[in-house]
Amino acid sequence: MSGWRSQGRLLLLNSLTCGLEICVAAGITYVPPLLLEAGVEERYMTMVLGIGPVLGLLFIPLIGSASDQCSSSYGRRRPFIWLLSLGVLLALFIIPNADLLAARLPRAERTLQVGFLILGVGLLDFCGQVCFTPLEALLSDLYRDEEDCGRAFAMFSFMVSVGGCVGYLLPAVDWSRSPLAVYLGGQAECLFSLLILIFVTSVIVTMKVSEEPARSGPRPEPGGGAREAGRCGLPRSCFSLLRCKLWLLGAGPLLCLLRTCRTTIPAIFWSYCRVPRVIRQLCAAQLCSWMAVMSFMLFYTDFVGEGLYGGVPSAAPGSVARQRYDEGIRMGSLGLFLQCATSTMFSLAMSRLLRRFGPRRVYLGSMVSFTLSALGICLSSSIVMVTAMTALTGFAYATLQTVPYTLTCHYHKEKEVYLSPGKPRTSHSNSVAAGRDAVCLTPAEEEGGVQNHKPPLNRQDGFEHFPLQQGEAGGERRGVGLDFAILDSTFLLSQVIPTLFMGAVVQLAGSVTAYIASSALFGAVAIYLSTRIVFDQKDLRS
Repeated sequence: MSGWRSQGRLLLLNSLTCGLEICVAAGITYVPPLLLEAGVEERYMTMVLGIGPVLGLLFIPLIGSASDQCSSSYGRRRPFIWLLSLGVLLALFIIPNADLLAARLPRAERTLQVGFLILGVGLLDFCGQVCFTPLEALLSDLYRDEEDCGRAFAMFSFMVSVGGCVGYLLPAVDWSRSPLAVYLGGQAECLFSLLILIFVTSVIVTMKVSEEPARSGPRPEPGGGAREAGRCGLPRSCFSLLRCKLWLLGAGPLLCLLRTCRTTIPAIFWSYCRVPRVIRQLCAAQLCSWMAVMSFMLFYTDFVGEGLYGGVPSAAPGSVARQRYDEGIRMGSLGLFLQCATSTMFSLAMSRLLRRFGPRRVYLGSMVSFTLSALGICLSSSIVMVTAMTALTGFAYATLQTVPYTLTCHYHKEKEVYLSPGKPRTSHSNSVAAGRDAVCLTPAEEEGGVQNHKPPLNRQDGFEHFPLQQGEAGGERRGVGLDFAILDSTFLLSQVIPTLFMGAVVQLAGSVTAYIASSALFGAVAIYLSTRIVFDQKDLRS
């Protein structure tokens, strides 16, 4: 990982992370106005935005588990990345062309346009968000060393922030007068064509650079596709007839997913029911923290367009009210761009912040700054002040992309300490804290359990690790991928819950300021829950 060449490879490996975030961020910014313009009421618009996260909640553990078990010659993670990327591309085509697709069918054009928009929004949100899980697992597979793992996820967070910057900046630009927009037919067509170009490039780069490590055990033999399909649940006789067509169409990951539905749903259900206390407390804080951030980001542009600029999204095109709303949308996109720019800077400095202040102070400080910024936005009518406060919320966004995942890696490094079925125990009688930064399992540790733990290490960075006595009862066999999926599920759930009631809250309050006030309330709850996170072994005794 040292040297520009290794860092450059890691940058290219995370290019799809950046491309996905560009598409998701641009969609979050541009889709709500499209739905409102199509005639969808505000209370239903918020529910439409929750379709993708709901589907993600159902399929993320299945996809994560299926990728763990997939034995394709193309790797465990890449077939699922390909499949979900195709869904993103399809959504990027449907959303700007919903009116054209509806015009080609004989039914009521307006209703079909709304239907196609809902389909595209749900597909973009679902595939875009779920694709991050196999990407995170791919990073975990490729970079097992402690220091490399920390740098890999720091780069992951950096590329997410860069993607957010570009994704929020693109809708803020007026493309309607550009030659490309004139040729394609408008602002939306031009924007989504650029998104398709960026996304296809990022997929090709990541797939070209990534080479998944070989799994332990026998390697798949050449021409052994039938065996792979058999393990995924398809009879060999069927595969001999369909392999040329179905495998090229991405049937491999689908078959692995179907097999997982049949064999591992009960195991996943019990794993969810028996979540260790440290993971449960981390997920509770993560859920409220993401609810604060996502309820802010999802509805911020609408808040600026209607609340600060006094625009009306349903006004006739060209009217003063509609022009104010469009101008507010562009200014809101600029605010979210500044938020991601701030997040990018904090992502670059996150390793130093964690070493200097520790994860506890970083996590608490980020949520306190977010809550105070949201309160300031609620009380201010100055667009300059609101934009400046929005930029400050990037600290929380960068923290939530980094600290929970490094803590999860640390829990799995010391499974018998943090993830034992009973009350967690300290790993040594002197109960010294196990270090602040991220650690990850090595392949030997993941396969061999407690016998493969290293002897005590006292490093210059202040981290200390203690050996576990042989014969000690180990924790339950939980994979780090499953707990990553649980953390990602909290992110998706944080989008579902606000979309269910936020529209009704705004109608009752009579003001779109209720969006930001709700995010401040979630932030206050997150501050309390974050004090209960287990950051080190000292917290286990409290």
